[in-house]
Amino acid sequence: MSTSTRWTVAVLVVVVALGVALWTQLGDDRSPTGSLSPGTGQARDRRDADTGQALAGPRARADLSPCPSPGTGPGPGQLRGIALECAGDGTRVDVAKALAGRPTVLNLWAYWCAPCAQELPAMAEYQHRAGPDVTVLTVHQDENETAALLRLAELGVRLPTLQDGRRLIAAALRVPNVMPATVVLRADGSVAEVLPRSFASADEIAAAVGPEIGPKTGEPG
Repeated sequence: MSTSTRWTVAVLVVVVALGVALWTQLGDDRSPTGSLSPGTGQARDRRDADTGQALAGPRARADLSPCPSPGTGPGPGQLRGIALECAGDGTRVDVAKALAGRPTVLNLWAYWCAPCAQELPAMAEYQHRAGPDVTVLTVHQDENETAALLRLAELGVRLPTLQDGRRLIAAALRVPNVMPATVVLRADGSVAEVLPRSFASADEIAAAVGPEIGPKTGEPG
């Protein structure tokens, strides 16, 4: 084998090795916590470490509002058959039934998302202004439920929250793969708007959501 041939082979080996390393790194970075259950290749709603006992302390610190109880009617058709855990107390929630008959703002986020953390207090203020006529429900889209509860406690945001590590709601409603994202549902279950953007204030949220579902601007009456 000539010297030039040996050099060509050596260079090819290095290129292949770098390619494999890059592919592995990209695979590891798809989710901050890894969205697949070890050994199964299946996405899951929460980590094995997030047992009821382990979550008791974070839940007490977060002190979240209860998730909505079943409303009147079947609820949004796209969400039928989806049942998720209420992060605040661990109860199982039939999502479509919980949203039936009530205008709802779904806020999709994750604990590691900086724009989400900036937006959540504005969502809480919007809920305060809108009052009981509108339900603001946050959806945590990462399997690390403990981190979600601690983040909400840190922010002082006590909005009801669903734990959705598999991102079932986003898939069902065809929400773009960005966070934060907000989905506005009318009382009849139809989707009024999908808003793949962040908001800086309650006024911005109210203006985007529109008068059909809640107050446009100003303080609660």
